[in-house]
Amino acid sequence: MKFFKHTKNLIPLCFITLAGCIQSFDDLKMSKNNSMHIDKNTNGIVALKEVFDSSVEKIPTLTAVGYAVVSSQPGRTQAQKRLMAIRSSRMSAMRELAEQIHGIQVDSNTTVIDLMVQNDTFRAVVKGVIRGAKTVRINPTGNDTYETVLEIDREMMMALLRNARRS
Repeated sequence: MKFFKHTKNLIPLCFITLAGCIQSFDDLKMSKNNSMHIDKNTNGIVALKEVFDSSVEKIPTLTAVGYAVVSSQPGRTQAQKRLMAIRSSRMSAMRELAEQIHGIQVDSNTTVIDLMVQNDTFRAVVKGVIRGAKTVRINPTGNDTYETVLEIDREMMMALLRNARRS
């Protein structure tokens, strides 16, 4: 009996959630040959599908930028802190490349009590191997920040795709 007292507050939330799901299913239409057709509202999904299904000639050069602050780096001298900031900005750019190539996994948890959000947490995880990234430039930006730009060209992306398709 105690269970039913607490679930009555969740019923309106379930209807709201289901209404959102129904709305997103309305964007998908069935065409004459029973294949899915995606509405114009989902251009991002279509673009991503085109990249995965595309021939090698359509693959762009991927570019990523990373930043790091010198004063927040560990080190005894200013030169050591500067070197650590350069390394940190490079790792930040590598993470951005990994997000572009492998995607990002997002885990979230929301606690709702009496139809009010009490706690909302999320965590993002990026996992992947980056090979063949070239450093385009490392520049100081401002007095206390370094910027690193990395790129992976089309030839390297072709090799990565060939290896992925074999697996």
